[in-house]
Amino acid sequence: MIRLSLHRWVLAAAIIVTALVYWPGLSGGFLFDDYPNIVDNHGVQPHDVSVPSLVRAALSSPSSEFKRPLASLSFAANYLATGLDPYWMKLTNLVIHLLNGLLVFLLARELLRSACIRVGTRSRAMPFDTSEQEPTKSIAHERAPTTTDGGAGEAQRAGVTAALIAAAWMLLPINLTGVLYVVQRMESMANLFVLLGLIGYVAGRRRMLVPTTIDPDIAFAPALLRRGRQGRGSFWLCVTSITLPAAVGVFAKETAAMLPLYALLIEWALFRFRTTNGSRDRHLIALFLIVLVLPLITGLTWLLPSVLNHTDWATRDFTLGTRLLSETRIVVDYISWTLLPIPHELSFYHDNFRISTGLLSPWTTLVSIFVLAGLVAFTLWLRPRRPLVALGIALFLGCQLLTGTIIPLELVYEHRNYFASFGLMLAVVPLLTAFASEGISAPYALPRRVLLGGLLLLWAGETAMTAVAWGNPLLLAETLASRAPDSPRAEYELGRTYIIYSHYDPASPFTKLAYTPLERAAALPHASIMPEQAMIFMNSRMHLPLKDTWWDSLITKLKARKPGVQDESALGALTECDREHHCVLPDNRMTEAYLAALSHPDPSARLLAMYGDFAWNVLQDRALGLRMTNAAVAAAPSEPAYHITQIRMLVVEGHVNEAHEALGKLQSLNIGGRLNLQLANLRKLPGM
Repeated sequence: MIRLSLHRWVLAAAIIVTALVYWPGLSGGFLFDDYPNIVDNHGVQPHDVSVPSLVRAALSSPSSEFKRPLASLSFAANYLATGLDPYWMKLTNLVIHLLNGLLVFLLARELLRSACIRVGTRSRAMPFDTSEQEPTKSIAHERAPTTTDGGAGEAQRAGVTAALIAAAWMLLPINLTGVLYVVQRMESMANLFVLLGLIGYVAGRRRMLVPTTIDPDIAFAPALLRRGRQGRGSFWLCVTSITLPAAVGVFAKETAAMLPLYALLIEWALFRFRTTNGSRDRHLIALFLIVLVLPLITGLTWLLPSVLNHTDWATRDFTLGTRLLSETRIVVDYISWTLLPIPHELSFYHDNFRISTGLLSPWTTLVSIFVLAGLVAFTLWLRPRRPLVALGIALFLGCQLLTGTIIPLELVYEHRNYFASFGLMLAVVPLLTAFASEGISAPYALPRRVLLGGLLLLWAGETAMTAVAWGNPLLLAETLASRAPDSPRAEYELGRTYIIYSHYDPASPFTKLAYTPLERAAALPHASIMPEQAMIFMNSRMHLPLKDTWWDSLITKLKARKPGVQDESALGALTECDREHHCVLPDNRMTEAYLAALSHPDPSARLLAMYGDFAWNVLQDRALGLRMTNAAVAAAPSEPAYHITQIRMLVVEGHVNEAHEALGKLQSLNIGGRLNLQLANLRKLPGM
């Protein structure tokens, strides 16, 4: 017999094991996008807790047009408490992950209990763990809902199964980057609100469907009145749960906007838009039309013009068509990476992924399309038979709609499965718990439980092994490069790590080690200019010769395609090194590189501003520097940094009237006083 509190012990053990598994990884450093978002982002490094500082921090993220202020404020809070120490930032991420694990348990338990409610029929409900379940009766025969979740045994089984789902989800290797990759606190924090919202929605719907017990000593009419009030309260709980958490969560990351879709899938699989008498609930249908369909139409109307504009894909190696084809393979890969991960597949860097250029190029594209189509058909077939399995698959596929379809994001990231992996756990784990029900033995109970135990050990072991690597920057760089030897980013990161360990000492053994991975990265297809930039940067800092082949390769790449974010960052790093006199770089080569980057249509404001910085401070060409800075302001009028540089240049050049006009425009961007200090300093300039 299962004890009532067993699920608490399972959940507590899962939380402790997860913390121990991740603990070695907390001692690691920053990585990849951590630098532009945290390390090099002075906005999230406030010196006080004043309103202007916090507003500046909230609006400082370069990752999104929406700025993700909630996540940025959390980074600022970490900085105020412990500075730029990655240990405490990773520990904060781990706490969020464990809290999400607790919420996964609560949501899974609510869903398991809801699966026992047979909406609209007096026939006895089948519990969630039986091997066979008859389809729901026709609406003509439907009356009041029934449930078996009032039984102590069913509640116990639901609790233990939910705890195992939470344990599996917390230990999945595919979710590691949502914890140890500091910047992906954005993802885990957004899903904190998603999980809270879904828990509230399911609780509200259960209250709407389970009949209220009528006290025989109380008149019939008042009892009906109380039931009506409870129903209205439960409905408004549903409304609040899928709107307020989504509205708050998008300030951490836009993925929280998927909450209404997940609620719709739960409604489709478990509750089916029914009232207690089996009829359609028009209020719920109207709710989803308002909170999901209308925003979807509005969003597509706003998004499609840019999606269909080929210039928005210029920095990518794929088009809209090839992206859609490629994502079919990626989504199928995500399933295997979640359930049966192989270490070399979870390589963090996936820029070496082969893009699908046709249905048979590669041939797995067509196979993946059939697999996904089969999954959709299987889910529809499963809904009346195995609603939880159908729901789990639907949640997994639904989660991919935002990042795996038409938006021109990078193709592959493991952290995109932070919520999607919950769907797969919901589909798989209850099938493997194999509890007996109502005296009936679950078929193949022992093999199923052994399989579940084996999977838990596999997931925990692989996550622990990877966490150890994440705890040592050099070991991590070598591990990721060995997992993805054809990845330009992995090879570049290995070379960059060797440079850091060399301390710019030509005699260091790490100096010689750096060249091989950097040269390999530079030669790989679709590589950015970062490997060439790293070798130029390193040799210049060490006063070693700069090879012409490095410059030629860098400039050729910039001419061949519109520079991406990494290319711009590389040019910016060279410019800063030259400006601060840490490097001595040939002006003609740097100018040639900038002109190659600017030769493409619609250069970014960032690139224009960097060239203005180079022209003003390195070339001492003030006219060119001011012209480029003016162009940056025109390209990104809402970015204060470009306005500030423009004003300083105008004052130096004696254009005081224009400087005053530019100062007025900057003042209009002073939301919440975030620019008070900068404005005060600008007003102290001569003539201002």
